[in-house]
Amino acid sequence: MSKLLSSILPLCLLATVACKSNNSDKSTSTTVTKTTSTEEVTTVESKSPGGPIASKATIMSRAQVPIVCYHQIRDWKATDSKGAKDYIVQIQAFKDHMKMLADSGYHTILPDQLYNYLAYGAALPKKPIMLTFDDTDVDQFTIARPEMKKYGFKGVFFIMTVSIGRPHYMSKEQIKQLSDEGNVIASHTWDHHNFKKFAGKDWETQIDKPTKKLAEITGKEVKYFAYPFGLWNEQGLPELHKRGFKLAFQLAEKRDANDPLMTVRRILDSGYWSTKTFGNNVRGSF
Repeated sequence: MSKLLSSILPLCLLATVACKSNNSDKSTSTTVTKTTSTEEVTTVESKSPGGPIASKATIMSRAQVPIVCYHQIRDWKATDSKGAKDYIVQIQAFKDHMKMLADSGYHTILPDQLYNYLAYGAALPKKPIMLTFDDTDVDQFTIARPEMKKYGFKGVFFIMTVSIGRPHYMSKEQIKQLSDEGNVIASHTWDHHNFKKFAGKDWETQIDKPTKKLAEITGKEVKYFAYPFGLWNEQGLPELHKRGFKLAFQLAEKRDANDPLMTVRRILDSGYWSTKTFGNNVRGSF
């Protein structure tokens, strides 16, 4: 194993055990009187994007869209720790969860749709949901992708570029194929370095170079970012704005009312969740 791979494996393991999920900031308030339940999110009147974006207070008041985060999708091994299993959704469980979403009438949306909804009040389909995948694991391509295609689902893949082409990770060709098929490829840093510790050249190493590399692979602009470990600090948010990111995704911590577009919430689909528990969390966490 190369020195580089040896150096990133502890990071990936840390990513597996460091993410935390809670159900804070469960705001479901909205200016729309047509909303009938938190399970079926209807939207404000459709507007064409453009002009000034909505105020921070308006963005915070819009009903949150359920966003689910995945890491590894594979069956558990005897060597997997108890903590790691929380981040490893077994293959049949993933299939069952996707079927439940489809049977329940959920429609996957992509980040451009979410941004236009939050910033401009553009309409979304009933029961929208976003499926996101962190860390570039190859099982996201070999297992998640074909299962999602059964139901016409699309996803967002947050790529850690140091791992591209290495064993157990996606290749450039697979990333390009995901993009060509209508999924969104987005940034997850170079090597999963903690965003809260970025300083000096880190912005170039962890943000600028990976963004450029992903744009070269896909031929598309990279406009979205996910924080490693879900960790962020308000001091770093202006750097994301400066680089043109439209949304940044954390995990289940409270959003920043001063910058809700850079602190969009997600929940983890736990490896311990039954299909019923998964459904309850999708409905209840947002």
